[in-house]
Amino acid sequence: MDKKKIIEEGLLERYILGTLSIEEENLLLEVLSTDEALKEHMQELEADFEQIGKENAIEPPANIKARLRTSLGEERTDSRSPASGSASTLQSGRLMVAASLAALFALGSFWLYVQWQRSLDDFNNLQVQTNQLQERLSGLERQYASTRERYTTINDPEAIPLYLVGNQKSPESRVTAYVNHKSKTVIVNSLGLVPLERERAYQMWADVEGEMINMGLLPDGHEYIPLRYIEKAESLNITVEPAGGSEHPTVQNLITNVYL
Repeated sequence: MDKKKIIEEGLLERYILGTLSIEEENLLLEVLSTDEALKEHMQELEADFEQIGKENAIEPPANIKARLRTSLGEERTDSRSPASGSASTLQSGRLMVAASLAALFALGSFWLYVQWQRSLDDFNNLQVQTNQLQERLSGLERQYASTRERYTTINDPEAIPLYLVGNQKSPESRVTAYVNHKSKTVIVNSLGLVPLERERAYQMWADVEGEMINMGLLPDGHEYIPLRYIEKAESLNITVEPAGGSEHPTVQNLITNVYL
């Protein structure tokens, strides 16, 4: 029996309520004798139990008080008679019944308190899960909005689809670029690129009057990748570069290009 099990299964509360088996009580007492923090927690629960009993105490009606005082007064008077022993026994019995009822009421109140605490914990856990689901939903909504926007962009009548086929260095590669000169946007579908090792990356360049200008990295396996639009580009070119990209293209690693 470890501390986590004791707390999670409510063994302290069950011990106070007297619902543990003898074996469980012995094991619990053994742990309490060596775990000061758990012992303090036990004392806090007992204090809560006592406080609940006080807070839920019910003031009896005045007529009940009067009858009880009258009855007790008669019993004290009768205590001088030979039947005083019977009266004393009756009074003791009444007090025991009253004490038993009070104890049952206190135990019931404490049990309700324990159940309320557990329900509160369940509610808090449910709230955390709800927040996590809400975050996931918000992320999916943002992703959907982004995908929809890019889908609208490539289907714009002004968008020009350009097909890049891999050369002998990467004959299986296929790339589609959508260039819109009116909105000045470039969207690339790189699903057809052959996957690279982690230390290498694809990079796209625009040729403007013989100068190669970086348009951005091109991760393989993505459907819609927005890249930098370059004015007066004469061609689009893809090279294989070190991971993170290069300032200037590695011409011998050119795998495909297309003229605009």
